[in-house]
Amino acid sequence: MSADRLASKGSDARLTAVLRTYRVLSSLAAPLAPILLARRLKRGKENRARIGERRGKSRMPRPDGALIWLHAASVGELISALPLIERIAHNQLNMLVTSGTVTSSELAAQRLPAGVIHQFLPLDAPRFMRRFLNRWQPDLALFVESDLWPNMMIETSRRGVPMILINGRLSENSVRHWRSLPKTIANLLNRFDLCLARTPTDAAHLSELGAPRVITTGNLKLDVPPPPADAGKLKSLSDAVTGRPVIAAASTHAGEDAMVIEAHGRLRGNFPGLLTLIAPRHPERGPDIAEIAQNAGLSVALRSRGDLPTAQTDIYVADTMGELGLLYRLAQAVFMGGSLVRHGGQNPIEPAKLGAAILHGPHIWNFTEIYDSLDRARGAEPVADVARLTAGFASFLNDASARTRTTEAARATVDALGGAFDRTLRSLEPYLMNLMLRGRRNPEV
Repeated sequence: MSADRLASKGSDARLTAVLRTYRVLSSLAAPLAPILLARRLKRGKENRARIGERRGKSRMPRPDGALIWLHAASVGELISALPLIERIAHNQLNMLVTSGTVTSSELAAQRLPAGVIHQFLPLDAPRFMRRFLNRWQPDLALFVESDLWPNMMIETSRRGVPMILINGRLSENSVRHWRSLPKTIANLLNRFDLCLARTPTDAAHLSELGAPRVITTGNLKLDVPPPPADAGKLKSLSDAVTGRPVIAAASTHAGEDAMVIEAHGRLRGNFPGLLTLIAPRHPERGPDIAEIAQNAGLSVALRSRGDLPTAQTDIYVADTMGELGLLYRLAQAVFMGGSLVRHGGQNPIEPAKLGAAILHGPHIWNFTEIYDSLDRARGAEPVADVARLTAGFASFLNDASARTRTTEAARATVDALGGAFDRTLRSLEPYLMNLMLRGRRNPEV
């Protein structure tokens, strides 16, 4: 990239009025960060021991040599990027991974390769982002999907750091919003060296809104390996549920748990010993889900308390992190959450790869392409309400051959849609090779 282009991309003089206003307001709000962080801490949305990272501070040293920074907003984005992180780290390149949620930090602790550093992304105020970038001095920045904070992008581009969007997507709501601010979004997207889009539709949207170089590489989430399951934990839980019909609801959101529990109540008379596993998207909701089940007259156990389901347990709440692999391996049918409420759906790829029959609601815009392909192939069953959810579970529990046809169709569909990892890696190779060849000294921080 030319020096002139770097200067034009990073110059505040070229910012739109909207971006200049945003930078002024976010600067003025920075002194209020302790109040905001204290409130988030009280709600379990921050890690007390690492609260300084939200202001760009860190106790960890920057490693010697070139450093690649990858930002993934939350759990789903981080999971999709894990194979890429592992490949880059395998090539002896230093990596810094940032995310914005406590649950994603817990996942990072479990699954990032040795030597890969995790930090919380600072709040998007200029002073915090400058402190963060001065500390880490990345040589390449990879941003996953759509978590694009203006000060993060402006401050990064001002330093001449090449920025690449990977697995890029823009929801229809985002596109409609940005069309009303065309110069602002173009100013931000023009800072990218390269945008790697999930779908042709995403690529068209990115190009329309001002991204200078866009390639459709496919959805990285389709190439993610099935989630692991600890062998000892899997045996313990499997032994506890042996002989029972088991259904699950994965990554549920508020409002869906009551529907799943109602479905369980309607099913239990026809399926003696039925056990329903519920894994909330946010584990801290576990006690609330237990209360709903108890109010429905059902016996409930919480995994976070170290409980295993007994013969009397109706609802088992898996309110822990990183254990969906257990549920997908045990349940005959899985309802994917975030789809009976207006959230946009959760990723169905992992249960498809592990052979669970999938049910989902109508609100699936986060994964439209995947769910459309699954539904066309009859690799998933759409449900619109509690009645259809109950009927869907009953159908899969009653008919093992139908369940097998569904799971085989789902696995074949997901396999056919793969390949995004290889295409993404090929697009990144020139940047990675450049860093591998030239290296750099350890900066003073």
